Amino acid sequence: MNEGQKTITILLIEDNPGDVRLTQEAFKEGSKNVTLDVVMDGVEAIDYLYKNEPYSDKKSPDLILLDLNLPKMDGREVLEKVKNDDNLRRIPIIVLTTSDADQDILKSYNLHVNCYLNKPVDFDKFFDIIQKIEDFWLTTAILPSMIP
Repeated sequence: MNEGQKTITILLIEDNPGDVRLTQEAFKEGSKNVTLDVVMDGVEAIDYLYKNEPYSDKKSPDLILLDLNLPKMDGREVLEKVKNDDNLRRIPIIVLTTSDADQDILKSYNLHVNCYLNKPVDFDKFFDIIQKIEDFWLTTAILPSMIP
């Protein structure tokens, strides 16, 4: 991590503890200052984004990594709610899921997801995907949160 670099807050919405650990490890290896906040279901995600307790002290994330298959409220519902909210819709959302179903991909893009990625089951490939997310979304792209 580089000193003086802005810290990027990523909200990971993921119910699989193994995938959470892999994502945490991959971002630790990266070159950016990343705070990775994790919620385990869709209801928690909405509470986080709307700063409901116990998330009232959290800042809005710069980027969201969203699994589709979540308990309580699935990722499609979270995506729809966020992209229909004037205060949240600019937050880039990357769907990172095991689903490669055409209807999930099309529905996600119809709901204005910014990127749809299949979650690899292989550790090295998963790590590579996270590094590519960091390379593009945190290095190449200009995030809306970077604009004063």
